[in-house]
Amino acid sequence: MSQTGSNVAIIGAGIVGVSTAIWAQREGFSVTLIDRAGPGEGTSFGNAGLLASAAIVPVTVPGLLHKAPRMALDPKSSLFLNWSYLPRLAPWLWRYLRHANPHDASARARAILPLIGDSLADHQALAEGTGAAHLIVPCDYLAGYATRAAYDADAFSWHLRREAGFDIEVLDQDEIKAFDPSLGPGIGCAALMGAHGRITDPGRYVKSLADYAEAQGARLVTAKVETVIRENGQVRGVRAGGETIACDKVVVTSGIWSGALAKDLGLKVPLAPESGFHLELWEPSVMPRAPMMVAEGKFVMTPMEGRLRLAGMVGYLGLEAQAPDAPYRLLESHAKRVLPGIRWRDTRRWMGHRPAISDSCPLIGEVPGVSGAFVGFGHDHVGLTGGPRTGRILAQLMSGRRPNIDLAPFAPGRFG
Repeated sequence: MSQTGSNVAIIGAGIVGVSTAIWAQREGFSVTLIDRAGPGEGTSFGNAGLLASAAIVPVTVPGLLHKAPRMALDPKSSLFLNWSYLPRLAPWLWRYLRHANPHDASARARAILPLIGDSLADHQALAEGTGAAHLIVPCDYLAGYATRAAYDADAFSWHLRREAGFDIEVLDQDEIKAFDPSLGPGIGCAALMGAHGRITDPGRYVKSLADYAEAQGARLVTAKVETVIRENGQVRGVRAGGETIACDKVVVTSGIWSGALAKDLGLKVPLAPESGFHLELWEPSVMPRAPMMVAEGKFVMTPMEGRLRLAGMVGYLGLEAQAPDAPYRLLESHAKRVLPGIRWRDTRRWMGHRPAISDSCPLIGEVPGVSGAFVGFGHDHVGLTGGPRTGRILAQLMSGRRPNIDLAPFAPGRFG
């Protein structure tokens, strides 16, 4: 269906919003892209840069309910809490931890697979013909463990990935050394997966995609959206930065900042900010061959242009908290253990907030009761990975076409 002449306002210019803008333009929509800080300035800037097709397993695996208190009290753990924030977080946290069981974890893995399982191809299709295409690099992906016993303890997660069709080769220490001589004895066992990808500069990647959308006619607006204007249940525009922007469709893709607008549109969303951290080692003396998830530290180290990025971990600190020093010290310690003798010229720190929904599935689709209002947010740890497919789905829905994916697990109204 041609939608030429139909105007869509997309709120949020991270990877999901920019992907939606490009696919909407390819469907014939006229696009206005609105962001409070500009394209690629949030979690789309600070993520691990990994196209993590195999990241179908949620954080809420069986046993987490018993492990979480111990992790919260362990200074060497990858979980960081702001104790004064805990009372506000508690209702969401209880709903979240209730999903830490085999049934719910398996259901989430099945649901998310069609959204992220072909991420490399999805990014290549999105970036084709743009100035961002060269920043996509096909690669292998490793999950590294200190011992074989530590790998075996994650048997549930690896079973889900194999069940989903991922080809996984388990390497011993000699095989790891042959695969990548930069890795030291701190990694005694690893799971190797092919057909993944990485982005060599995530912030520049999203900005380049936004530049392409603008060159194709999109209007970029840097402002905070105050409200979605409706008339008789139909979207008529948005109010942003004191300006009324007319549109007949609106898409909310602003990550953790989507909550207030979703509430204004009548959605009940159990959404919480989950802090993530990255430490960049600039001009490192060694560079690993492929991205690797370091299981002990719950982070990914990814080769990027001029630096090695260490990104991940989990914090529940609230949106206003300052970044603590502990995560960065821990990331540096793990890097020295995994890459013995590594040196670097400079370090850079970043903290951002993942949009975490209690069932670990994003909201994707049209808002019940508001014609022309769509949402695409709450991707948890796989925003970059699932952004292009989400954007394409939203563009198809706006065009009146049915995507080739079961969207029931992502229904915007599933929480009432």
